[in-house]
Amino acid sequence: MAGYVEVMKADALQDGQMKEVKTGGQAVLLAKVGGRFYAAENKCPHMGGNLAQGKLEGTVVTCPVHGSQYELTDGSVIRWTNWPGAVVTVTKLFRRPRAIKTYPVKVEGDKVLVEV
Repeated sequence: MAGYVEVMKADALQDGQMKEVKTGGQAVLLAKVGGRFYAAENKCPHMGGNLAQGKLEGTVVTCPVHGSQYELTDGSVIRWTNWPGAVVTVTKLFRRPRAIKTYPVKVEGDKVLVEV
């Protein structure tokens, strides 16, 4: 059964930062952007990269392995890889673009909670 779980204190993450947290037996990416928290699966569906080790620009996270990009507000794919045109086309035949799972987040007092 799903439920909200405390993952950190609200002041433990600065605006524009992200971090991997473990909850419910899963690695979850937690990011803070514009004072809001976002949570998503931390494993890139393209090649399994650790998204928390990537780059955060606004609410878009870039995988450090092959440059795949995902929108943290809804998990949608922005860019499947940063490889050149023909290579991307061939890659999509073997591994189709897939969004990342996102999780609801709420802040209660000084606690950040994620629903898993």
